[in-house]
Amino acid sequence: MTAGRRHFAIIAPPTLGHLNPLQALGSELIDLGHRVTFVHEADVAPLVRDPRAGFEPLTRTADGGQRLDRYNAVLAKATGPIGLTRMIRATAAMSERLLDHGAAALERVGADAVIADSAEPAGELLAQHMGLPCVVSVTGLPLLGEADIPPPYLGWRYRADAIGRFRNRGGYMVSERLMRPALRVTERYRKGWNLEAHRSDVRLRIAQCPERLDYPRSALPRNFSYGGPWRQPSSREVDLPIDGRPLIFCSLGTLQGSRLSLFATMAGACAAIGARAVIGHAGGLSPAAAAALPGDPLVRDFWPQQAVLRRCAAAILHGGFNTVLDALAAGIPIVALPIAFEQPGTAARIARLGAGEILSPRSLSEARLARALDRILSEPAYRRAASRLSVDIHAAGGAAHAAQTIDAAIM
Repeated sequence: MTAGRRHFAIIAPPTLGHLNPLQALGSELIDLGHRVTFVHEADVAPLVRDPRAGFEPLTRTADGGQRLDRYNAVLAKATGPIGLTRMIRATAAMSERLLDHGAAALERVGADAVIADSAEPAGELLAQHMGLPCVVSVTGLPLLGEADIPPPYLGWRYRADAIGRFRNRGGYMVSERLMRPALRVTERYRKGWNLEAHRSDVRLRIAQCPERLDYPRSALPRNFSYGGPWRQPSSREVDLPIDGRPLIFCSLGTLQGSRLSLFATMAGACAAIGARAVIGHAGGLSPAAAAALPGDPLVRDFWPQQAVLRRCAAAILHGGFNTVLDALAAGIPIVALPIAFEQPGTAARIARLGAGEILSPRSLSEARLARALDRILSEPAYRRAASRLSVDIHAAGGAAHAAQTIDAAIM
C-alpha cells in the first residue's frame, strides 16, 4: 500500500439504510487509494455490493450465519413497548457479537483505521481498544445529546427555553432507562478493556445530514462536520408514463414495506386529488396485493429512487433518513408518516423547515392524507423550503467531499 494510505474497517448496523451510504463513502475512499473492508456477521456479506470493497465475517465458523433475518424481523416490528424492548435487546446482542469477535476480525484483515457508524457503539469501542484512529460516521440524525435538542427518536419540536429543556431532560432519562440492555453491554467491555485509561482517537465525526435539516446546536464537537447524502454517482433515468397527473413517490423503506393498509391509503389519497402514486415496497407486498391497490399506482419492489424522485411532485415517506435526503435533494415536499427509530425526529425537522407535513400512521385516513397532499402541492412555500435544502445538499459535495475530509483528518 502506498505510504500514507489506510486500510479502513467499516463497522455499522447491518441494514441498507446504513450500509448503502457507507458503501458510497467507501468507494470514494478507494478512489483516493485507501482499502476498505466491511466487518460484520457472515450473512451481511451479500449487502456489500461494491466489488472493490472487502468483507470480513466476525467468525469463520457456522455460528456466523443466519442472524440477519432474525434481526430484521425484530426491527420490522419495533413499535410499541414490546416491539421497542425487543429491538433494543436484539441491537445489544448484535453489539455484543461485534465486541466479542471484532478485534480478531480487524487483526485478520490488517485494518489500521476504523469508520464506526454512530448507531453501532461497538465500532468506536473496538477502535479505542486496539489503539486505532477512528472516524465516526453519522448516517442518520446526529446522536448528540444537548439540553435544547430532543432525543432523536421523539417527534418533539425544537424549543430552546426552560420548558423545552425540562421536557428534553425527561426524554433523555427515559431513553437511558430503555437503553439499559445496550448500555450494560458497552459498559462491561469498557471496564474489561480499561478504556477509561486509554484516550479515544476519534479524528472526525462526519454526517450526511445537511446542517439546515438539523435543529440548531450549540455544543457540537469541534471535529464534527455536516454534509450531504452519500450516494454512488448515477446518471440512471427511469421511463415513467406521462398522462397529466402529478406523480407522488410512496415508500416505507426496506423494513416496513409489508404494511399493505398504509400503501392502500397512500394510493387512494393520491387518486383522490388527481395524482398517481409511485410505490416502492421493497418486496413487502405480494403481486396480488400490489395489483389490488386503488388508484392505478405504479408499483415495484424497488425503483431507482433518485431518478424517480426527480420526476415526482411530492413524496409520502415514513421518515427514513436516506429517502428523506433523496426527496429533499430533488427539491420536493414531503408528507411524513413516522413509524419507528429516528423517523419522528426527522419528520419534526422537515415540518420545522416548512418542507412538509407530519401525519400519524396510526390514525391515518385517506381523506386526511389527501388534504395534506393537496396543501403541499398547492402552496408554493413547501416547495420553496424543500428547494433550499436541495441547494444545500448539492453544494455539500456528497460522498466525494466526505471522503476527502476523512483523508485529510486521518493522515
